[in-house]
Amino acid sequence: MKAVIIEDEHIASRRLAQLVGELAPEIEIVGQLTSVESGLAWFHENTLPQLIFLDIQLNDGYGFDILDQLTEHPPVIFTTAYNEYAIRGFKYNGLDYLLKPIDKNDLRTALDKFRKTNDNSQKVWGDQKLEQIRNFFQKEYKHRFMVKVGNQFKSFNVEDIAYFKSNEGLIFLYAHNGKSYPVEYTIDQLEDILDPVQFFRINRKFMVSVKAVEEIHTYFNSRLLLKLLPKEEGQVIVSRERTGNFKRWLDL
Repeated sequence: MKAVIIEDEHIASRRLAQLVGELAPEIEIVGQLTSVESGLAWFHENTLPQLIFLDIQLNDGYGFDILDQLTEHPPVIFTTAYNEYAIRGFKYNGLDYLLKPIDKNDLRTALDKFRKTNDNSQKVWGDQKLEQIRNFFQKEYKHRFMVKVGNQFKSFNVEDIAYFKSNEGLIFLYAHNGKSYPVEYTIDQLEDILDPVQFFRINRKFMVSVKAVEEIHTYFNSRLLLKLLPKEEGQVIVSRERTGNFKRWLDL
């Protein structure tokens, strides 16, 4: 049984291949590709495998761009940096979606689903399922927030927000003018409702706007240290597992 991995992070690709070899030795990884271009070239020159591991966001486009060019394709296990709440809502659409960094138990579950699917039939996903998945990435994101200020409410457009910060169980909205206000959302929820082009979750406590990032410095253990505007007194560090996606987000 053959499979290909299409993933633009070399470390993530190697780790996924190692985990597949451990959990499903009957599956042979016959290709580890890194882009839409190389993926299309591979499928043009080779017979279809039985399984595709596909990163949704690649350096030169989306994984969907590859599937759109194939007249048929085998089951796909998507990999994505999007948060688990968004993924959970679309479980019924696909064989499975793995949140990066990939958890071994999640991969085991996905491979079990593949085995059952493969035993039952070899049919290709329909266009309707693929379109439903694509619609998620074209969804409407939140444009404004209402926050309570005393006995009144104040409206903030997302363009006026520098970042969100978790502090002792509360989430605060920090405006570009330096003022902060509590909001009734979790960081996980914010990651789901904010436009990922404009906001990025750098760690467990911060969702930052692209406009708030003033300086970026290298930090030990493959992490990054940020200077934000308005100024944040403590250290603001991009976690190691999010550094690669953060660099791509800022096109570094």
